[in-house]
Amino acid sequence: MTVHKLTPSQLRRIEEIHQFMRSVEHVKKLVDELESSRAARPVIINNLCGAIARELSQMRQRALSANTGTLADVAGGLAVLAARQGSGLAFKIRALLEGVNSLTMQLEQSLKAASQLEQATPDQKPT
Repeated sequence: MTVHKLTPSQLRRIEEIHQFMRSVEHVKKLVDELESSRAARPVIINNLCGAIARELSQMRQRALSANTGTLADVAGGLAVLAARQGSGLAFKIRALLEGVNSLTMQLEQSLKAASQLEQATPDQKPT
């Protein structure tokens, strides 16, 4: 049985994706906390929304510098949604939950793609 090794660039990419996954898990916990705090005082709800928006904005900036495709776009849109004051809380929670699920699916697909063995180009010899 042959053991396939990943290239250093693939390992770096996989580590970046794992960092994004940790951020998404943190945002998911904050959204779950927001959902369970529907009847809380407005100050608490605003603080949770601010924390979600901050985390998503930071993820957007990291995703832009890491060149991760549409991840930055989705995170940016969710950050704006979390910071918006005029929308209803039920709408905000539902949209954030769906957005977090979308981010998770994108990251899983990216991880799968990054874990694939790279094909050797015609001018490279397999080692």
